[in-house]
Amino acid sequence: MSDDLTREQVIKHIASIIKDVKFAMLTTVTDEGHMHARPMTTQQTEFDGDLWFIGGKDTEGVHDMAQRPQVNVSYSSPEDSNYVSLTGTAELVEDRAKLDELWSDFYKTYFEGGKDDPNIQLIKINAHGAELWEGPGKVKALYELARGAVTGKRGEMGNNETVNL
Repeated sequence: MSDDLTREQVIKHIASIIKDVKFAMLTTVTDEGHMHARPMTTQQTEFDGDLWFIGGKDTEGVHDMAQRPQVNVSYSSPEDSNYVSLTGTAELVEDRAKLDELWSDFYKTYFEGGKDDPNIQLIKINAHGAELWEGPGKVKALYELARGAVTGKRGEMGNNETVNL
């Protein structure tokens, strides 16, 4: 990515990478100061600088975010050789309209009371920065690995960028 891209262009680019990744890893800091990552379902809303998740009020992750809101969210798409790591601040939100927008019957597995379950917690991540790794695609990556093994020279394995949002 070029340094002259606008914030909106960077956000659209990140959105294009993460849009089809079903699960993200959300990392919080525990009371003991340890980092703890847990899988979260990616919502079907386009990334606009904020990420949304649905969690349980009684979970360690929500407790961690209430105490220490700095988080990391990582996305992995190994089949495309694309990876994104977002840093941001978690905000615990009560918003029925947003819950209606994000809700799917998938969540009935976690919340017996459905959308009216009092344990539901909306989590909004305000992204501050990102690091992206974009691979050349599976065929080119295999070619570059083979070429490197034969020639001993480093292959072109994609791009790595760090951006502020």
